Amino acid sequence: MTTLGLSETSLALNAGLSIEGITMYLFWIGTVAMGAGTMYFWLMAGSVPKAYRTVMVVAGIITAVACFHYYRMSGIYLEQVAALFNADGTRIEGKTIAQFPTAYRYIDWLITVPLLVLEIPLLLNLGGRARGLFRTLVAASVVMLVFAWIAEESVVGSGGWWINYLISCAAWLYIVFVLYTKVNDQMQTQPPSIVQSLKTLRLFILVGWTIYPIGFLMALGGPEGESIREICYNVADVINKVFFGLVCYQGVKALADHDGGHSTTAAPSRN
Repeated sequence: MTTLGLSETSLALNAGLSIEGITMYLFWIGTVAMGAGTMYFWLMAGSVPKAYRTVMVVAGIITAVACFHYYRMSGIYLEQVAALFNADGTRIEGKTIAQFPTAYRYIDWLITVPLLVLEIPLLLNLGGRARGLFRTLVAASVVMLVFAWIAEESVVGSGGWWINYLISCAAWLYIVFVLYTKVNDQMQTQPPSIVQSLKTLRLFILVGWTIYPIGFLMALGGPEGESIREICYNVADVINKVFFGLVCYQGVKALADHDGGHSTTAAPSRN
């Protein structure tokens, strides 16, 4: 690390427990959580039935991608926090965060959210029959993210900001609708542990994902509101990526234990 980097970090730490400081710490926590999740999911992949190992591999890919982007976002936000202070550590009066790592965040989501919804058909273990469900969920998630990104780049509180935000919310609600209709039908033939995992994952998407639209609205509160928005996003990402993967693992590991602990046992065929 360069001397300049150390100086920036030292200056940024002057933020303490201000909104900016808490946001910065949560970026760091998010980076570590995603990295730890990646290692755990990939190490545990060998302890689940062969038919479900892809579930754990994908869970690890999700957190690995997020870990990289959180590392980059942490650096950007640290630079912005450091710019709030003079060289002697005193806060510059009236200075606020000038730039947020929005582009990195949406690039991350455009990669990881389709992978998150892929976990649903993977857990259903439908093989080729899952393609239609996967395409539906991915298309809705891309619409949700693209319109949310357009809203983020619009003037806060403007007509375009609200319209794109509402379209994004509608796409999210459509995903919830699919999960509670089409997926509900497919769940009827699954083992009990898988059914429980799927029910929990649906709750993540129904309840856990509400943090994002709520966080989005925090931008209406001005510069501090935008940092609160980042706090909401960071907390939601850890919950909806790391804990999402842990729920997947719990379901497939319980299935392996029920089958006598033989991790190489394939799941029964779904006809």
